[in-house]
Amino acid sequence: MAGLREMLVGAWELVDVVEEPVDGSPPRRPHGDRPLGLILYTHDGYMSAQLMERERGRVDSCDWSRLTPEEYAEEARGYFAYAGSYEVDEERGTVAHSVAVSLFPGWVGGTQVRVAELDGERLVLRTAAPACSGGKLVVTCISWRRAPAV
Repeated sequence: MAGLREMLVGAWELVDVVEEPVDGSPPRRPHGDRPLGLILYTHDGYMSAQLMERERGRVDSCDWSRLTPEEYAEEARGYFAYAGSYEVDEERGTVAHSVAVSLFPGWVGGTQVRVAELDGERLVLRTAAPACSGGKLVVTCISWRRAPAV
């Protein structure tokens, strides 16, 4: 039977992102009700995650180098991305993403640990420890489905 690492390899499409506050207040969907995204795991130990709101603001220019600071902020709002290497702890059922690049500079050089639940074509990644978001401590639960081959 294949281990977690082997089963993770491939492309996964984003289904949902839910932040569950540890104080019991209502959950929040920071990327909206129908987010878009991909997470990729390679055989040689690299990963990349891209998550975004489906209905993000649009700036008319296609030349990002000419955007005003306000336009650039509007383009980035509702989008998150990072990539790097990954390691799986089969016993704990966790995957640790070592962040090499990120839209959020504070993550670069750090490690994001996720508890992985894999059931066939569905993958759920949950933060291993609460983190601050929207002024609250939350556990984030990100659901994915295996992307079809192209």
